[in-house]
Amino acid sequence: MSKILMLCGDFGEDYEVMVPFQCLQAVGHTVHAVAPDKKSGDYVMTAIHDFEGQQTYSEKVGHRFTLNATLADVDPEAYDALVVPGGRAPEYLRMHPRVVKVAQHFLAGDKPVACICHGAQLLAATGLLAGRRLSAYPACRVEVELAGATYMDIAIDAAVTDRKLVSAPAWPAHPAWLSQFLEVLGTRISL
Repeated sequence: MSKILMLCGDFGEDYEVMVPFQCLQAVGHTVHAVAPDKKSGDYVMTAIHDFEGQQTYSEKVGHRFTLNATLADVDPEAYDALVVPGGRAPEYLRMHPRVVKVAQHFLAGDKPVACICHGAQLLAATGLLAGRRLSAYPACRVEVELAGATYMDIAIDAAVTDRKLVSAPAWPAHPAWLSQFLEVLGTRISL
């Protein structure tokens, strides 16, 4: 099974952090969740975003999510894949040169990357999206296009795979997003 790195930060979307973290572990992958300026055992706060009829999503305080690894100790070479959850965390994460370098490692090495919602903000900061196709929360369309990628305007519960990059607009896409990511990882589940 794969060893997967998850890049987290305060106010990442609760579901987009917890669900893939638990799902990937449940099928046998090792997942290390890290955040800048935090160490293993520390936590980040999550946020719960919902679609309640306003022009954009609403936000409520989510859960404490405990990190199980330390970013400063991470060697990206030791990981097979990367997960970038959405929420507000990516707008913060993209300002950390070490985090951007880690994301660049996975994209440049054509390793599997799963990105959802606002996670595209971090990937856009890598400078490595030109010519790629990906989805994101609609408010991130401008950043995706300015990064030279094609924004895929898909249903909120759909996902798109471009080579080894799997992306989706928001947490309602978890079934499609995780299914496509597991396929890219080569994960086999038998009943």
